[in-house]
Amino acid sequence: MYTSAYRILNDHELANDAIQEAFISVFRILGQFQFRSTLGAWIKTIVIHTSLKILKKQKAFVFVDLSDNIKFISWDEPMNGEHLEKAILSLPSGYRAIFLLIEVEGYKHKEVAEMLNISEGTSKSQLFHAKKYLKTILSGPNK
Repeated sequence: MYTSAYRILNDHELANDAIQEAFISVFRILGQFQFRSTLGAWIKTIVIHTSLKILKKQKAFVFVDLSDNIKFISWDEPMNGEHLEKAILSLPSGYRAIFLLIEVEGYKHKEVAEMLNISEGTSKSQLFHAKKYLKTILSGPNK
């Protein structure tokens, strides 16, 4: 759960805050848990919603087109999971949040659109641009 919060927020202190706020919420609304999913999945959803709320408050949540402003990642060794994680964390907040919610957490565009108060089209567009951005920075400037 911490990993989900950290990936969305890209900041250890904010991720700790998100976890703390999420668990306070969990204890406050535990009686509302309806067993439609596992308790862990329900808590993770609260962590994700809390992380997104914090991200929006930080005014760091932006949707942008960075096609001309890409920072490439230089690899000194073969790519591994750590390199991919670094690339994902280098995404702008809007790209990163949508990419993580859809591709890592498994949410649908409709769910993400509702969570972020955006249209499904915006969600799809941002995911497309996030993947394009990742592909570009992972392939490097000379490939």
